[in-house]
Amino acid sequence: MLVLRLARENPSWGNRRIHGELAALGIKIAASTVWEILKAHGIDPSPERTATTWATFLRNQAGALLACDFFEVRTLTGARLYILAVIEHATRRIRILGVTAHPTGQWVTQLGRNLAMDLQDAGATARFLIRDRDAKFTATLDTI
Repeated sequence: MLVLRLARENPSWGNRRIHGELAALGIKIAASTVWEILKAHGIDPSPERTATTWATFLRNQAGALLACDFFEVRTLTGARLYILAVIEHATRRIRILGVTAHPTGQWVTQLGRNLAMDLQDAGATARFLIRDRDAKFTATLDTI
């Protein structure tokens, strides 16, 4: 039965999602009937039957994820420098993009362009960048 197959092949789908997918396929069935079928076969009709943890999500999506942030260092003279680093989750490779005493949005955007070109040349499949809400991470960087 298609309802059971959809439930087994898509464990994160609840009865409402299954009902919606069936409707998209042109199969007319009441949402309550989907619920009854799942219940009759001992399948919990809610998406909580297999909760995905954050660690599992990151492991499954590692090839598409990058994360970046600044960290601060002090030189021997006491000067404060800011380093922009990126980690590729799939390989756990850390890239130091740049170092400056005065980071700006324009500087970060240029480093983002450079990173995008490097990743493209390396054939990386990263599509998403995890970052905080620092004002230096501009909308232009998000577009890149």
